[in-house]
Amino acid sequence: MNLLPIFLVGLMGSVHCIGMCGGIVGALSSAGPGRAASARTPVTLSASALGAVEPGALRRVIPIQIAGGSTGTVPVFTQDLVRVLSYNLGRLSSYALAGALAGGIAAGLLRGADVLGWLAPAQTAAYVMTNLVLVLLGLYLTQWWTGMTRIEQLGSGLWARLRPHAARLVPVDTPQKALLLGSLWGWLPCGMVYSALLTALMAGSAVQGALTMLAFGAGTLPVLLAAGLSGARLRQLASRPAVRRAAGVIVLAFGILGLLRAAGNGGMGIARGWIDVFCITPGHGA
Repeated sequence: MNLLPIFLVGLMGSVHCIGMCGGIVGALSSAGPGRAASARTPVTLSASALGAVEPGALRRVIPIQIAGGSTGTVPVFTQDLVRVLSYNLGRLSSYALAGALAGGIAAGLLRGADVLGWLAPAQTAAYVMTNLVLVLLGLYLTQWWTGMTRIEQLGSGLWARLRPHAARLVPVDTPQKALLLGSLWGWLPCGMVYSALLTALMAGSAVQGALTMLAFGAGTLPVLLAAGLSGARLRQLASRPAVRRAAGVIVLAFGILGLLRAAGNGGMGIARGWIDVFCITPGHGA
C-alpha cells in the first residue's frame, strides 16, 4: 500500500488534531523548573477535549497537574521534549494497535470474499468508500460539512470507559505517565482516526494495517510536537478558518483523485502513475 497519501492526510489534518490533542500536549510542557508557574501547574481539560460527547452533557473537567519541582540540571526544554515525545509515542502505539486489528479483521473477510469469488468487487467497494470518507473529511476540515461529529459518536462508549483511567494518571509528572496517557488518548473519538482506520481495512494484513496507522500518526506528529513545545501560539494559528480550509481542500483533493482513479479515467488527462503517487491504493491492487 502507498503510505505517502495517508501520511499527508495526517499532516494536513493536524489542524484538527490540535483542537483534540493540543491542550494536553501543551499542558505537558506548561510547567517546569525556572518557569513563572508554580511548582505544580494545574491544567483543566474540558469535557469536549476528553471526548465527553453525550448530548447535553454538563461541562466536566479533569485537572491535569504537571509537576514542576526540582529536577537537577536537566534543561527545561529537554524535560518538555521527553514528556511530549512520550505522550505521542503512546498515542501512535494505540493507533498501530487499532490498525493491526482493522487490517487483521479485513484480511479474514477478504479471504472469505475470495472463496466466494467476491474479492475484486469487495476491494473496489472498500477503495471507493475510503476515498468518499476522505472527501467527507476534507469537507469537515473546511467546516463546509459537520456530519463527521456524528460519526465520532461511534467511539463514545469505549472512551467513556477509558476516560476515568486517564484521570488517574494525574499529575502527569513523569514520561511514563505521559506515555500511558497518550496510549489512552489515542482512543479518543475522532473522525480523522476513523477515516484512517477505514484505510487500514484495505491494507490486507495486520502488519500493513499497523503500518498504515503509523504513517497517519507520523503525519500528525510534526504539528503536535511543535504545539507541545511552542505553547498556545501555534494552536491559535492552526485554529484560523483559512488554515483549516486550506488543509481541508488538500484532503478533499486526495479523495477526489482517488475517486477519479477508481473511475479509471486517468484523472482528466493526468497520467495514472502521477495519480497513484497521491492516492491511497489498496494492498492487493484495484
